[in-house]
Amino acid sequence: MLMSQFFADNYLGPAFDLFGTAHLGALTFLLFLNLFLVRFKNASNATKSKIRWTLALILLVNEVAWHAWNYVVGRWTIQTMLPLHLCSLLVWAGALMLITKNYAIYEFMYFLGIGGAIQALITPDLGMYGFPHFRFFQTFISHGLIITSAIYMTAVEGFRPTWKSIVRIAIWMNLYVVATYFINTAIGSNYLMINDKPNTPSLLDLLPDWPLYVLYMEGIGIIMCLLLYLPFALKDWRNQNRINKDNASRLESISK
Repeated sequence: MLMSQFFADNYLGPAFDLFGTAHLGALTFLLFLNLFLVRFKNASNATKSKIRWTLALILLVNEVAWHAWNYVVGRWTIQTMLPLHLCSLLVWAGALMLITKNYAIYEFMYFLGIGGAIQALITPDLGMYGFPHFRFFQTFISHGLIITSAIYMTAVEGFRPTWKSIVRIAIWMNLYVVATYFINTAIGSNYLMINDKPNTPSLLDLLPDWPLYVLYMEGIGIIMCLLLYLPFALKDWRNQNRINKDNASRLESISK
C-alpha cells in the first residue's frame, strides 16, 4: 500500500471488519503485551521508570499524530477534537500518571480507563478505515495503552483502588458530565454522547431516548466499576478471613 493511502482521508483499502482477522490480531497483540509487561514486577526501579516513560511517550506521540492527521485532512474542529471525550482525556492524563506515578489519576485510569477503552476496543468506530490505515493503528494504540497503563501501574508498580476510589470517581465524573453538557450546548458538540445519541450505530441505540439513556449509562458505569473492583474485594475478604482464623487460633492456644 502506498504511504499516501496509509494516511488517506478517502481510504481505498479494506474497510474495518468487526472481529475480522485484523481486529482479533490487534486484540491478541494487546493481550500479550500486558502479559509481557506484568513480568517486570520485580525489575529495578530504573527499568520500571523506562517502561513508564516509553508507554507515556507512545500515548502522547500517538495522540499528537491523531490531531495532526485530522487537521491535515480538514476534520479538526472544536466540536469533535477537544480532549473532552473520556478516552481522549485519559490519554493525556494517563501519560501524566505514568510519568509522575500520580495515584489520583490512577483511580480514574483503572475504573474509567479500563471500562471505557474495553468497549472502544471491542466495537471500534472505524468505518472504512480498516487495516492497515493509520486510523486503525491509532485507535488500537490509544485505547489499548490506556488499559495497559492502568494494568501496569496495578500489577507492576503496586497501585490498587479502594472503595473510596469508586465514591471519588462517581462524584467527579458526575460533575464532569454536567460541565460537559453545558460545553456541548454552548458550542454545538456532543462530547461524552450526553446531549444526544451519536448518528452512527452504537450500543446506545439499545437504550431509551434522551435523557433516560444518560441515567442508564451511569448505571452501567457503576456496574463496570464494581466488576473491576471485585478482584480486590475478594482479595481483601480472603485476607480478613485469614487474619480472623489466625486470631481465633491464638486465642484458642492461650485459653489452653
